[in-house]
Amino acid sequence: MAHRPDLKFHAAFLMLVSTISFAVMNASIRDITQELEPMVVVFFRNAFGMLVLSPFLLKNGLKTFRTARLGLHGIRAGLNVIAMAFFYIGLSLTPLAQATALAFTAPLFAVMLAVLFLKERVSSTKLLAMCIGFLGALIILRPGFSFTDVGALWIIISAFIWSGTLIIIKLLARTESSMTITAYMALLLAIMSFPTALIFWQTPTIPQSIYLFIIAASGTLGQYTLTEALGRSDAQAVMPLDFMRLIWTAILGYVMFNEVPDAFVWFGATMIFASATYVAIERKNDNI
Repeated sequence: MAHRPDLKFHAAFLMLVSTISFAVMNASIRDITQELEPMVVVFFRNAFGMLVLSPFLLKNGLKTFRTARLGLHGIRAGLNVIAMAFFYIGLSLTPLAQATALAFTAPLFAVMLAVLFLKERVSSTKLLAMCIGFLGALIILRPGFSFTDVGALWIIISAFIWSGTLIIIKLLARTESSMTITAYMALLLAIMSFPTALIFWQTPTIPQSIYLFIIAASGTLGQYTLTEALGRSDAQAVMPLDFMRLIWTAILGYVMFNEVPDAFVWFGATMIFASATYVAIERKNDNI
């Protein structure tokens, strides 16, 4: 379907807003997890996420939660909370740009799961792209793995689990509205993350609470603008802009944590991102 130039411009703008939002969220998580336990941060990110969504929920009322697929929402939320916990733990141990680069592997894992569970076919070029992407991840990790690199493994495991939620979102989107999917995610994640948060409980200070709200708001804004961007233009027009997320996180990593990504990170990240972008465009073209 052809898209008007003004829609493409708006889509590009929304995509850039999304990349900035996710970069701010990741940098904030990296910072706050030096003070608060990651599981506590996971809970407040979702609890405050409900607060961010509350105006939309009040406007739409209980009809937002009408669904015949509550079980699937629950499975998605369960996977999501595990992926989020692993990502937050990994982010607390891993340089910001490296963590962001490794997280780009999620769409590659999603293709693998789609083949296994949805019986989708994968072309030889898409398979080659996946191999290149995973090779990029190995380049970032590099030979000579040590205990200090365990945070990167948490990120990769998180990306794998997160890819499972992408498959479930695909199934839910056939019958559910975006608001219903988002509302159930925020509600169920807040409920599911609370018991684990209690084990490591720390009561946030007022400044920390503001920081946690920023994480929730930026994450919600990033997800919304990403969805809108993909809806207003073709994937090939906006997906390449997602690489800006790595640029912003590299800048924030340097300013906030004095982290400078090395050549291995940039080279590996480029391979991962190019592969993930190709896969995303092919899936869009195939109506996958």
